[in-house]
Amino acid sequence: MRRTRPTGPSNAPARARMLPAAVPLLALALALALAGCGIRTTTVPVDAGPAPSRASCALPEATGDLRPDTAVLKIYLVCSMQAAPVPRNVPLRPGPVDRLELVAELMAQLQRPLPAAESRARFVTEVPGSLVVEGQRRGDPAGALRLNEKPADLPSFALAQIVCTLVANNAAPGDTVILGGNGPHDTLRGYTCTQDLRSRSDAADTAGAPLH
Repeated sequence: MRRTRPTGPSNAPARARMLPAAVPLLALALALALAGCGIRTTTVPVDAGPAPSRASCALPEATGDLRPDTAVLKIYLVCSMQAAPVPRNVPLRPGPVDRLELVAELMAQLQRPLPAAESRARFVTEVPGSLVVEGQRRGDPAGALRLNEKPADLPSFALAQIVCTLVANNAAPGDTVILGGNGPHDTLRGYTCTQDLRSRSDAADTAGAPLH
């Protein structure tokens, strides 16, 4: 007569005895997997706070009233750590405009409080209101401008705003702005509106080429 092997209940106690040992091993394996993925487990809720706000820097429409005696000029302002052109409707007197008059108007635009649309877009100006621009003095090359501060001593991006605004509005000979302080021994340098000047806060320290 063939003998049959016991089944069912005879194996159940062995499986029951194995289960408690398997549960801690599974938890340990899960913890090691999370650590290997660089995820730090915690039972304490973490409040990361609100997401940081970002400056829009979206170029607004030209601000100011557009009348027959106005012109749309590009005024360089600062947003998100770089200088960028913003259009403005600027009043100009009829007829030919003297270069120094245009320079004075552009400087005034850089120093004035910003219109609401530009402020909402997070633009600012770094050009100090106390800055004064004068024309060339005896012995200076044609088109040179003298400031009551040395260009290298201006606030961050102020030099970029001045140079790029003058170049963009044809208020400089060619694409170079010749600037210098008004001290007796202050030398002149030629500045161009480069990417470094527009995007580096320390660019004024080394910008410009000496004139020979």
